[in-house]
Amino acid sequence: MSLLFSPLTLRSVTLPNRIAVSPMCQYSVDEEDGVPTDWHLVHLGSRAVGGAGLVMAEATAVEPRGRISPQDTGIWNDEQVRAWKPITKFIKEHGSVPAIQLAHAGRKAIGDWVPVAPTTEPFPGGNQPEKLTNTTEIVKAFVDGALRAVEAGFEVLEVHAAHGYLLHEFYSPLTNEGSIEERIALPVEVTAAVRAAVGPDVPVIVRISGTDWVDDGWTVDDSVVLAQALKTAGADLIDVSSGGNTAQADIPIGPGYQVPLAEAVRRKADVPTGAVGLITEAAQAEKIVTDGSADLVLLARELLRDPYWPLHAAQQLGVEVRAPKQYARAF
Repeated sequence: MSLLFSPLTLRSVTLPNRIAVSPMCQYSVDEEDGVPTDWHLVHLGSRAVGGAGLVMAEATAVEPRGRISPQDTGIWNDEQVRAWKPITKFIKEHGSVPAIQLAHAGRKAIGDWVPVAPTTEPFPGGNQPEKLTNTTEIVKAFVDGALRAVEAGFEVLEVHAAHGYLLHEFYSPLTNEGSIEERIALPVEVTAAVRAAVGPDVPVIVRISGTDWVDDGWTVDDSVVLAQALKTAGADLIDVSSGGNTAQADIPIGPGYQVPLAEAVRRKADVPTGAVGLITEAAQAEKIVTDGSADLVLLARELLRDPYWPLHAAQQLGVEVRAPKQYARAF
């Protein structure tokens, strides 16, 4: 028996296995419209054909100034919704669950617009941001984006609160002042508002940076506090990544280097977690879920190298899975 290939139920949605495609920016849209293209259909669709239980689209901006780059996808208008629909349809037709990461780049936006942040200090090499004092429009943008995402056919939503983007900028002491309760207020408010908007059936995940990897920055103990608040706000799983809010971090990169962060959050906050970061081997992924470090394993670059990694992992773990009928002769 393999726990990695066992179902995972989040509210009304059941993933066929615990392997997820981590959101990865493709920088492949027209600079003006944020509309996904045939590239996104083939890229995401290939990972569904390859057997991933959850296929998550890239960081998708909830408003134009929230794009990481001008080539990023968006979910702020109806044209984008129409373009996402055939992509989510294809993912579902091939047995996977379509998900989307709702994002706002904050001060790390690279474009010909003025970014916003809780500080006027730019990220190294970036544009100087305007200090955001009223966050009402931001919350509304996330809510509107969530509703459009559901309309587009996405069955799981992830709020992006990691990697030095806007919501991370608010909770990290490197870019915001005040108590931890004050700093986590915006990501918690966004999560609660998205939950209220989409209702009780749609799973809501939140990606956080478990640590800033610098002295006087955000810590894993802080992440436990945040995870508990996010759980209360309606989050179903915390996707634990790390870093991104400073160029000075000394990150101990190695196989599974972020897994202990997911384990700490899972154990201390009593909330399901996802683990991500240099997870490349089937046995490694199996161990992460069987030893209780996380409930979901998210792969990024390894799934760029091999879209069929889940099918190969099943063979290595002795799990019988059904090949796509079109590929059955090669299975």
